[in-house]
Amino acid sequence: MARRRQIYEGKAKILYEGPEPGTLIQYFKDDATAFNAQKKGTINGKGVLNNRISEHIFTLLDHIGVPTHFIRRLNMREQLIRQVEIVPIEVVVRNVAAGSLSKRLGIEEGVKLPRTILEYYYKDDALGDPMISDEHIAAFGWASQDEMHDIADLAIRVNDFLSGLFAGVGIRLVDFKLEFGRIWDNDYSRIILADEISPDGCRLWDMESNEKLDKDRFRRDLGGEVEAYQEVARRLGLFPEGGETAVLDMESHRKRRGK
Repeated sequence: MARRRQIYEGKAKILYEGPEPGTLIQYFKDDATAFNAQKKGTINGKGVLNNRISEHIFTLLDHIGVPTHFIRRLNMREQLIRQVEIVPIEVVVRNVAAGSLSKRLGIEEGVKLPRTILEYYYKDDALGDPMISDEHIAAFGWASQDEMHDIADLAIRVNDFLSGLFAGVGIRLVDFKLEFGRIWDNDYSRIILADEISPDGCRLWDMESNEKLDKDRFRRDLGGEVEAYQEVARRLGLFPEGGETAVLDMESHRKRRGK
C-alpha cells in the first residue's frame, strides 16, 4: 500500500492518511524514549514486535466486545486504524507497586496492591504528562462524566482480560497505559480504545523470576530489550516454538543471508 500524507509523528509511532475517509495508517518506529523523552535511543526491531503484539491483543479484545480503533495489520510495521479524536488523558492501570507509584508513596516494588488502581495523566509532553484527578478532568472539560465512566469501565475490563491472558503464559501484568478516543456519528460520540498495547506501555514480569520483559530494560539500562520483547511475543504464540523469529532488522537479516 502506498504511503500517504503524514498526519502526526509521536515518540513511537507515525500516523498517515488512510486509504478511506475516517481511517489512518499507524506506523510503528524503532525509536525508544523514557522519562518524558529525556532519554532517547533505538531498539532495532521494536516496531515490528509492537505492531504484532498490539494487533494480537486488540484482536482478542475485539472478540470480548471491547471497542477499539484497530481494523487490521497491513505489514510488518503498519496497521490500518479508525481515525478518532484522542481524549487527552493517559490512563494507567496498576496491579503491583512499581515505577513512579513506588517512588511517590514509598512502597517497595513488587508489592501487590490491595486493589487495582486507576491513575489519570494529562497528555502534554511539554508539561511532563502531569498526574490529574477527576476534578481536573471535569473542570477543564477534557472528558464528560459519562465518558470517564466508560473509560474506567473499559480499563477495568481490559485489565481483567490481560491479567488472565498474561498469567496463562507465566507473565505478571504489573501495570500498563491506555489511551482512548472518540468516534463521532453526527452529534453522538462513543469512547473506544486507541493507541497500542505492547511492552512499550506495559510492565511485564516473569512470574517466577520477576525478570522484566518490557521497556524498563531500556529505562534502567538493563540491556536485552529486543530479546525481552521477543519473549513476550513467543509466549503469546506469535512465534513458532523452536522456529526462527520474525525478521526484525532488514539490514542484519540481509547480512545473515549473505545478500
